[in-house]
Amino acid sequence: MRILVGQLSPVVGDVPGNLALCLEAVDHARQAGCALVVLPELVLCGYPPRDLLERADLITACMAAATELVAASRGLVVVFGTPWRDAAGLRNSAVVAHDGHLVRVVHKTLLPTYDVFDEHRHFLAETDPRPVEVAGLRLGVTICEDIWHEPALFPHRTYPVDPIARMVDCDVVLNLSASPFHTGKGHTRLALVRKQAADAQAPLVYCNMVGGNDEILFDGQSLVVHPDGRLLLHGPQFEAGHLVVDLAGPEVAFHSRCFEEEIFDALVMGVRDYAARCGFRTGLVGLSGGIDSALVACVGAAALGPQNMLAVGMPGPFSSEGSITDARALAENLGIRFELLPIGAIHQSFLQALAPVFHGRAPDVTEENLQARARGMLLMALSNKLGNLLLTTGNKSEVAVGYCTLYGDMCGGLAVISDVFKTDVYRVSRWLNRDREQIPRATLEKAPSAELAPGQLDQDSLPPYPELDAILRMYVEELVDPAEIVARGHDAALVRKVVRLVVRSEYKRWQMAPGLRVTSKAFGSGRRIPLAQRWHTPTGGLPD
Repeated sequence: MRILVGQLSPVVGDVPGNLALCLEAVDHARQAGCALVVLPELVLCGYPPRDLLERADLITACMAAATELVAASRGLVVVFGTPWRDAAGLRNSAVVAHDGHLVRVVHKTLLPTYDVFDEHRHFLAETDPRPVEVAGLRLGVTICEDIWHEPALFPHRTYPVDPIARMVDCDVVLNLSASPFHTGKGHTRLALVRKQAADAQAPLVYCNMVGGNDEILFDGQSLVVHPDGRLLLHGPQFEAGHLVVDLAGPEVAFHSRCFEEEIFDALVMGVRDYAARCGFRTGLVGLSGGIDSALVACVGAAALGPQNMLAVGMPGPFSSEGSITDARALAENLGIRFELLPIGAIHQSFLQALAPVFHGRAPDVTEENLQARARGMLLMALSNKLGNLLLTTGNKSEVAVGYCTLYGDMCGGLAVISDVFKTDVYRVSRWLNRDREQIPRATLEKAPSAELAPGQLDQDSLPPYPELDAILRMYVEELVDPAEIVARGHDAALVRKVVRLVVRSEYKRWQMAPGLRVTSKAFGSGRRIPLAQRWHTPTGGLPD
């Protein structure tokens, strides 16, 4: 049997556009001689629709689009995802259509509520999953989380119902998915799909969407696996496509990118899709001559085209000559426009305006932050006037501990590398230079500095980044208790300092631009920490 796996990139809320993508996939399947078309989860409304699902007009539009897509299924079996309202309520559903007729609507059984997911907020769950008989086939139809109930792989994630166990004697099992990306997830998915295909004793078709919707990135990598474990299809990563597979076809290889390439390509897709879906064609970045803004400029140039990027150098009273020459060299290497807007006079005007109120108080971080805020003001003015999307440049290490300035370097529309630790920023940047120098060598080799005070270096305020990142990975991503981090060999005083900085900086992260998620635990919708709280603060929850 020939199957078309539609690895599509739907836009949240663009029901007519998403329907057009689906109709195009159906036409391609017909021309390719396929018998079955499989499309992603909630493909008609896009994922995640969040509280758009509370709008009755959106649901009505999806139901109408579903009717049109069913009618287009002549000569084919087409299975696609959509929100579906029945007498009981709203469902996350898969519509099974054949030859222009609706055969059955299958509802999602397992509704995840962890990490970025909150499906119980909107949907009712199926309680009796069972196969579908259509066109002489017995199809096991599942939706995303329905195949992730696998205690052998995820002992912490259990459900009272195992939908795969209900898919008995099927000719093929389908999984319509909207599975978010994080680094290394492709291997996890392959292991999962192989296990579920073996358990179902049927080929398993895993159809995953692709594209960036706000902070969440979808990487595709759709799979078709034989019950004996042979891989029959491995879809491309970060690319949409109509993938045709024959269940009697040959085995294919699983291809994966190195860590650095995967991160970079994910960020490029995220910037490209966020800009396009929010109506931006051009980007803007403040170039400091440092590594973070250099990487963001590289991502922006790759995503939007160098001709559509504007880079701005904004030297201040403590900027080194190298910061400007390195910034200018990067812009030349990338072929992007570079402008120089010094902030010295603006900074002085701020100080003069504030002098009467600041009188008698010694200079401190306030005066440093005024420089960052002067830069933020200029960049936002350019964004307003020119219509460019301002890309912020703070990395995950900095935003974790608050080494960033609200209404300063945090200004912008998209926090490109807010889920990339500083040590990984260097890894990706060195990888970018593997064939030719894009990021100047001096930028890679200089000691990191905000250049807001004479001779200032990041290490004056923070521990060395390798040590800081090791602690942050455990505390933020792995949710390791501070006492256990100390037990693993880290200095107790340093752990207390880092954890307190993370907790104290939560209010900043609530106000930062949305950040692209590339790890299993990013700042944003998948991490919901209260601001007014006393756990892991000086008053509670930290070891002495």
